[in-house]
Amino acid sequence: MSFWKEWVAKEENLLREKDNWRTLPPSQGTAPGHIIRDAHHAVLSFASNDYLGLAHHPAMIEQAEEALRTHGTGSTGSRLLTGNSTILAELERALAAWKGTEAALVFPSGYHVNISVLAAVTTESSHIFSDAANHASIIDGCRLSRAKTFIYRHNDLDHLRQLLDASVGADRRFIVTEGVFSMDGDVSPLPELLHLAEAYEAVVVLDDAHGTGVMGDKGRGTLSAFQLHSDNVWQIGTLSKALAAQGGFVAGPRALIDYLINKARAFIFSTGLNPAAAGAALEAIKIAQEEGWRREHIERQAEFLRQGLKDLGYHVLPSGILRTPIVPVLIGSNTQALKVAQALWHQDIYAPAIKPPTVPPGTSRLRLAISAAHHEDDIERTLAAFRRIKGDLVGFDGTDEGTQHEYL
Repeated sequence: MSFWKEWVAKEENLLREKDNWRTLPPSQGTAPGHIIRDAHHAVLSFASNDYLGLAHHPAMIEQAEEALRTHGTGSTGSRLLTGNSTILAELERALAAWKGTEAALVFPSGYHVNISVLAAVTTESSHIFSDAANHASIIDGCRLSRAKTFIYRHNDLDHLRQLLDASVGADRRFIVTEGVFSMDGDVSPLPELLHLAEAYEAVVVLDDAHGTGVMGDKGRGTLSAFQLHSDNVWQIGTLSKALAAQGGFVAGPRALIDYLINKARAFIFSTGLNPAAAGAALEAIKIAQEEGWRREHIERQAEFLRQGLKDLGYHVLPSGILRTPIVPVLIGSNTQALKVAQALWHQDIYAPAIKPPTVPPGTSRLRLAISAAHHEDDIERTLAAFRRIKGDLVGFDGTDEGTQHEYL
């Protein structure tokens, strides 16, 4: 055996013992609101982030094809060399206008944004205050920065205030939060958080990956949903979820964007975004603004599912004062969450178990994401499946007794 195989096997066994070993699902196609298992079998899917149901929209495909014909298959280099395609500049203007900011900057992915921005704007004397439920890309961004990072309990402003009070000697302060939390389905209390940030001269870095396109006026995001505007909020997002394309962006003051062009390593040293993705994203921004019925439909169906699951006795995490398309069903143990997900799969419903390290230990769950492609019949069918599962799984009551649900 090669010298490294022993420790790889040991790590694998540890993960398997905890029901936490991951494998790629079978190769599959997609259709609106579904995945395709084979040529004749479609499975209802609640795992996709295609909130607006645009991934197969004819206009999206047409604009992606047009961008391919006009700009080629790739950007051929970094934006500072040969990759600064005119379609990327057009996309950045559209994003800035939509988000209500002076400028925007497009990256190859949302992950690139989060590992790059915090490192670019911090020093060894800076302090970052990060919500405990933030995405892994934000956690990695904090680690890659030179700043000292403080974790505040999820959406706990009193705890955040305590940490800010104790922040001594910081040259710069940054509060990092998601707008819509991807695994909890709730929102950041942005009005109160922004007020706190201004009191302590801190910048809010808002990752609105799951709010962009879904929340606020014309889908402008969570900041818009709260009717807020401030240069002290830097908006980060992705083109790969509600916009059904690929890539990430920062939207904010022109001075910030110019600074990141010079300091953000994941921007400087990455090839520019694929033109086809940019073309699709441009069309998605247009559709998101013009077709408000998609957000209204999502809100209705999500509330229908959320209330139906509660009526069945499941532990559904609350979304807070703003409704989101994410409906998390808290199960508790990895084993039990896997059982529920498998039982749904056998009924042609795909809602995979979400386990650590994506969520804290003891809080494994099913995260159901509503799309504009889902119909009321789909929700009724899903509720019927959850009803059968409660009867089929002996001793299952929707939660694990003694499980700690609070983020620590």
